[in-house]
Amino acid sequence: MSSTRHMHTASLLPNGKVLIVGGHTYINDTSYSLNTAELYDPITNTWKNTGNMNYGREEHTASLLPNGKILITGGYSVSGQRFLKSAELYDPATETWTITGNMNYTRQSQSASVLKNGKVLVAGGFNNEHLRSAELYDPSTGTWKITGSMTYPRGDHIASVLQNGKVLVVGGYSGKKINTVELYDPSTEYWATLESMNYARFCHTASVLLNGKVLVTGGFTNKESDSNTSELY
Repeated sequence: MSSTRHMHTASLLPNGKVLIVGGHTYINDTSYSLNTAELYDPITNTWKNTGNMNYGREEHTASLLPNGKILITGGYSVSGQRFLKSAELYDPATETWTITGNMNYTRQSQSASVLKNGKVLVAGGFNNEHLRSAELYDPSTGTWKITGSMTYPRGDHIASVLQNGKVLVVGGYSGKKINTVELYDPSTEYWATLESMNYARFCHTASVLLNGKVLVTGGFTNKESDSNTSELY
């Protein structure tokens, strides 16, 4: 890549290229939140710079919309020392960014899930406190609306869209590691609390398997260290 970065996002585009966006870097021992973006071409095995975002950000989300554009939400700006509620759209056809509607809440370390109806569910995160709130983005209008709040505040969690269209949120951090699990139903816009995981964890992964189950792996657990544990939902 052209820039060193971490806490960025990576999105597989419909054309097979990979879009890398934002993140954190150090230049001469000074921290920066990047607004730069790069494209990886697997055919040529090369990188190229693409259009810059309007705002530098890290610990944001990136979601591939049904229309092929990428929605970037929230995050944190080191240079501004602020949490963000801004959102931007990347168009792979023009390699340019446009501002879209702001979220109702600033948030970093949130989750973003593309629902089967094309809307995007953003849940939780952190903005000096851990959040229970959730909101829905409508790509057809470029606007946000508040939806049902989670039972438990959390950031650094994982959200998975299940085969039935519901959204499973597992674990995260809210001043301590948590093992709670919740399920969002887009038809009612309410959350249900499910059986907790065996281990509290954050910064883990979750994968929806072909049989419909969800594999949760790793993260930070109760032992204040990395974990090699895994669980099936």
